[in-house]
Amino acid sequence: MIDALFGSKTRVKLLHLFFNNEDASFYVREITRLIDEQINSVRRELANMVNVGVVKSRNSNNKLYYALNKKYEFYDPLRQIFTGEVVNGKVALVGQDIYDFNSIDLIKKIKGADIIVAKGRLIDDPKSDIDLFIAGEVNKGQLKQILQQVEKNEGYELNYVVMKTSDVTYRYSVRDKFIIDILAGKKNVIRDERKILDRGRK
Repeated sequence: MIDALFGSKTRVKLLHLFFNNEDASFYVREITRLIDEQINSVRRELANMVNVGVVKSRNSNNKLYYALNKKYEFYDPLRQIFTGEVVNGKVALVGQDIYDFNSIDLIKKIKGADIIVAKGRLIDDPKSDIDLFIAGEVNKGQLKQILQQVEKNEGYELNYVVMKTSDVTYRYSVRDKFIIDILAGKKNVIRDERKILDRGRK
């Protein structure tokens, strides 16, 4: 629905990126990786946003960088929309549905993950150095968006590990110490699509 309101899915993703990284500057190819959109679409929307004034650009080391213009006339209302505004106990993530304002519920929305395991501070276990373990082919832009919101919820920076499912499958089957140590002890298995963790215990 918000895509229709703002006229472009790419524009929505760009606004979310800039408003959730207010002090950061990005170059075009970096942006395309972060939001997973075509470079021509990104360039077109960035030009429009510079013309409007919501984004500013600068040259540095032969690269053109883009950053949020905090002096933009409608900065405050846009910031409320694109930083996860809380409404009636729920949080709106741009480009997605309204999710319950709950970290585990947000983590469940990570796409492309075959394994998701919550540990450490997420489940009140101070003995673990890892808070979150993820395996699969995840969308980096969506993952970053969700984890940023989880960090806002929890009030700390997450310690997390992301791996390929094939690597986890093999290393867990041969009882690799790194994987076993991560998955040992207290944990909340949020997702195990292929029952890989069950096979590893056999």
